Amino acid sequence: MLDKVSVKEYMARLGVEARAASRVLAASSTGVKNEALQAMARALDANRELLTQENAKDLAAGRNNGLDAALLDRLALTPKTIDGMIEGLLQVAALPDPCGEITDMSFRPSGIQVGKMRVPLGVVGIIYESRPNVTIDAASLCLKSGNAAILRGGKEAIHSNKAIAQCIEKGLAEAGLPLGCVQVVQTTDRAAVGEMITMPDYIDVIVPRGGKGLIERIASDARVPVIKHLDGICHVYIDAKADLDKAYSIALNSKTHRYGVCNAMETLLVDESVAPAILPRLATAYLEKGVELRGCAKTCALIDAKAASEEDWATEYLAPVLAIRVVASLDEAMDHIAQYSSQHTESIVTEDYTRGRRFITEVDSSSVMINASTRFADGFEYGLGAEIGISTDKIHARGPVGLEGLTSQKWLVLGDGHIRT
Repeated sequence: MLDKVSVKEYMARLGVEARAASRVLAASSTGVKNEALQAMARALDANRELLTQENAKDLAAGRNNGLDAALLDRLALTPKTIDGMIEGLLQVAALPDPCGEITDMSFRPSGIQVGKMRVPLGVVGIIYESRPNVTIDAASLCLKSGNAAILRGGKEAIHSNKAIAQCIEKGLAEAGLPLGCVQVVQTTDRAAVGEMITMPDYIDVIVPRGGKGLIERIASDARVPVIKHLDGICHVYIDAKADLDKAYSIALNSKTHRYGVCNAMETLLVDESVAPAILPRLATAYLEKGVELRGCAKTCALIDAKAASEEDWATEYLAPVLAIRVVASLDEAMDHIAQYSSQHTESIVTEDYTRGRRFITEVDSSSVMINASTRFADGFEYGLGAEIGISTDKIHARGPVGLEGLTSQKWLVLGDGHIRT
């Protein structure tokens, strides 16, 4: 492990190389970027054995350090996971390149022509935990959007990330791009994170992906702009006008498809007029899947559930635990969401057009849905290719952040000797 002086010097060197590489990338054609992504995919495919061997070291260390089953699952590089990384690279290569897109051109009375061009942010720093496939997601999106990337994964995935980094470097070299375009931090020293978030001369934006504690720390200490969400307290509201078969499927999928993800439902709201019909049916299905139910007094009168506390409404469980509240109306449901939501994802199940329109208009979250599972709040499902994260901020990118979220716009002015008078 590097000492703190060495960590500072090491991170500064990565920053210098990333800044220089970002200028090369900004001038690179779509074809060159796609060639690099495709070469990375081939390198992953050719190095499956290496990836599996190195990942086995991380898994063994994780078991020895007491990582729970959910974290070990996220850490594992299975053949399916590797296939997914390869597919993700090829999908991002096939996406339209946002860089250089010119929009809103118009002639002004002075005779100049004014418009906007989409451009890369520059250098993006990604700080993440556990999931080594994030290394590929982040690398692909940053590269395609013309940004250099500095990637700092968690210490629990260091061997996997180093192996993936080798594949990334092979892809860059094959396309003739500098290795500084994508750099994976090679030290597990936590001081590296502190350096990354205080390097505004070298890094233009930080994207943290991980637990609430990590993101809170980065948001608090960073001197670089941060694209983030703290938690995913997502709601499904079953309206009085809901199709109860749809409600059953959506409420079950939103919670049990996967537990440890930010777009899983954590609180189910049910209109009191349909609660007696739908809650017992849902409770049976949840209990069969081992979900612990915590409910309000009206909920507990209808099904076998523990009494919910005030804290339950404001908790992201990331586990087979669900809070349930029976509400008197759509307005009460939206009031609950306004008070407890993390502004990630909310869904209404209703067959009433007007109620659905009210919900999507009045609920202030980064994704708002009608008759769909919250699990769709995902860059891949939204057609963005791989996503770099989800933002619940209201400035710049909001919701799943894909290629366009990693770009900005600059003003263009076209003249022909025009001067201001």
